[in-house]
Amino acid sequence: MREVPRAPLCFAVMAGLLMLVGFGQSWSLALSIFNLCLISAVMALGLNMQWGYAGLFNVGVMGFAALGGVAAVLVSAPPVAEAWRVAWSDLLAAALALLASVAAIVAARRGIPPGGLRMAVTAFLLLVGYGAVRVFFDPAVEAIEAVDPAKTGFLGGLGLPVILAWPIGGAVAAGAAWLIAKVALGLRADYLAIATLGIAEIVLAILKNEDWLTRGVKNVTGLDRPTPYEVDLRDSAGFQDFAAGFGLDAGEASTIVVKLCYTGLFLAVLVLILVLAQKALHSPWGRMMRAVRDNEVAAEAMGKDVTRRHLEIFVIGAAVIGMAGAMLTTLDGQFTPGSYQPLRFTFLVWVMVIVGGSGNNWGAVLGGFFVWFVWIEAEPVGAWAMDVATAMLGEGSSLREHLLAGAPYMRVCVMGLILLLVLRFSPRGLIPDAVHRRAGH
Repeated sequence: MREVPRAPLCFAVMAGLLMLVGFGQSWSLALSIFNLCLISAVMALGLNMQWGYAGLFNVGVMGFAALGGVAAVLVSAPPVAEAWRVAWSDLLAAALALLASVAAIVAARRGIPPGGLRMAVTAFLLLVGYGAVRVFFDPAVEAIEAVDPAKTGFLGGLGLPVILAWPIGGAVAAGAAWLIAKVALGLRADYLAIATLGIAEIVLAILKNEDWLTRGVKNVTGLDRPTPYEVDLRDSAGFQDFAAGFGLDAGEASTIVVKLCYTGLFLAVLVLILVLAQKALHSPWGRMMRAVRDNEVAAEAMGKDVTRRHLEIFVIGAAVIGMAGAMLTTLDGQFTPGSYQPLRFTFLVWVMVIVGGSGNNWGAVLGGFFVWFVWIEAEPVGAWAMDVATAMLGEGSSLREHLLAGAPYMRVCVMGLILLLVLRFSPRGLIPDAVHRRAGH
């Protein structure tokens, strides 16, 4: 098969699969899968920028996605007035103590020559500053978490429109990526992978345990949404007439319309990021990034600042992933730190990039759609296939019951099989990067 028609053919097949779900199961389910595919495509684009553009092995995808989700909470959740009332003075004192500690450390490191004395003074100031902050911060946390813990128990957010959380989520993730990059980007590729995975675990551990900020494992529910609510549409006389004109029940029609609204918003974000990514990839900056990716030594010999280029693309990719995380939290209407499983879902995003075509933006989008679709549909299709295959064994067969109980694991088997087949027959992905890489990269 020639490479030219491969992309439209793959997207046509993907559209056909989504249509098949709509006709065979329900259009509401098809739209739900489509919306999650859009978010997955945005997340895959972010990782593709880091790996496909620059060869950065980031295994902390879920950490950046979780930071985007936190932004959705801090931006859109209404503030808890009682929590602020009981804790604002201690929080202010803790913030001032933190600023004073940072200022003291900076002044000491500037005024003392490098050596053992500077290290000792820095360590002493860190310990003193940490103790001073905790003196005020711990009582504030206790007071906040004691405020109606069944419903609130945290500070809340700013009560702003939730759609503002999408760019803010990207900015928060980008800021965290900048700090991480300053420390970890000098590491070898395998060490960078371990470092990013460890940092993602740290971020998620903080989010699960700091109830005053995100309610921890008690979750934040009822977040605002940028679309109408189904119940409002369903109870509207005008909408009921609209639904009746299409022969639909008002409840079913309201669900479909709300999901279509999400589709429009997510699609707009995906198209915007894709257009910008394509322009960047084919610009002189993008060609320079590919040169750095393919041969860092040669790029440095030509005067390119490889570390700075890696820093740029790491931050940009993390910002895109953080935006996708904020979009996912908005779609769910809740923030659940326990649902961010670094190894499981980071693996999925990596499969999206590899299967779609590393280094190709269209390939990353296709991979996001295809892999998420298979991940969702493999379980019900596997259960149906197992039911048909074991029908001859009879209803009381213990072997049949065992096989049916194992049907949910079909998604893992199918995902592994797809990855093996793609790596064997199309090792550069379904839509390969047009620029050939050096062997072994």
